[in-house]
Amino acid sequence: MDDRGIVVAGAGIIGASLAYHLAGRGRPVTLIDAGLPGSGVTRASFAWIGRSVAGDSPSAPLRSLALEEYRRLETELPELSVRWSGSLSWDGFDETPGPRTEDVAALEPHLLDPPAVAVHRPEDAAFDPVAVTDLLVAAARDRGARLLTGVLATALDHQAGTVSGIRTTAGDIPAETVVLAAGTGTVALCSGIGITLPIEPSPAVLVRLRAAPGLVRTIVATPSLEVRQLDDGTVLAPMAYSGETDQAALLETAERVRDRFAASFAGAAGTKVASVEIGWRPMPADGEPVIGRPGGTRGLYVTVMHSAITLAAATGRLAATEILTGSPAPELAGRRPDRFH
Repeated sequence: MDDRGIVVAGAGIIGASLAYHLAGRGRPVTLIDAGLPGSGVTRASFAWIGRSVAGDSPSAPLRSLALEEYRRLETELPELSVRWSGSLSWDGFDETPGPRTEDVAALEPHLLDPPAVAVHRPEDAAFDPVAVTDLLVAAARDRGARLLTGVLATALDHQAGTVSGIRTTAGDIPAETVVLAAGTGTVALCSGIGITLPIEPSPAVLVRLRAAPGLVRTIVATPSLEVRQLDDGTVLAPMAYSGETDQAALLETAERVRDRFAASFAGAAGTKVASVEIGWRPMPADGEPVIGRPGGTRGLYVTVMHSAITLAAATGRLAATEILTGSPAPELAGRRPDRFH
């Protein structure tokens, strides 16, 4: 066994899940990040888990595990707080078949203009992505993992087809395996050793509103408005990026979201904008996760995906098992980096 251990670069929710599932299983684990855990794109996530995908999607076997894997984590980590509120969508938001309900007003009594019929997925859920990331990191550290914050990964140590560590602003860290969970930063680290990953930053806007508590009970999703509400009244609303380049433009977007929300829910007239930010999601060219060892390169494992929140629990467990045992997980077949070459 190699005593250099495993280095996970990136402490978003994917990296945190990997560190948790890797730690305590016979190899030293080090988790590094340029900031605090969950402070990158994870923080700007709407954090809706369980949204279905078409059965013929290459990632469907992985995505089908999402909900049960979070149920597993709830058992392992009693402090984990998942809000199993279910979701409602209509007006063509969700094109995949699903259970339909005519009892929309009972599920969302404050909705001013409920549709006659909506897709109701009672199994869907959401959570605070930063709190869950912090919990996973704390649990990994309890299992013996080491956390280094304020440490930027700058390059991979690579020679003769083998990665033997990672270079950082705090010095070089030798590793048996380097696991890249650095989102869009994974592209540059791989390109430095001649591996090309067709992944682009995909910006999305997350608006936070201050509203009266109890206005939204489920996750509500239409093409013009997606919202969910926390116990303290905070409303989260993701929006497609439309070219905002400064805070004034972002605030205008947030105010439009606030106005839509106020026009959609009774009791929301006094809603205020609390914050707005852009999350730069890593989006593979085919929209599918990139998980596994790039062919011909030893000592390197890559995990890059959109819907990282949904897939974090399942990916953490399956990828950790692959890294530790070398036995491939069938649920990850077809999501390998080499599919692009």
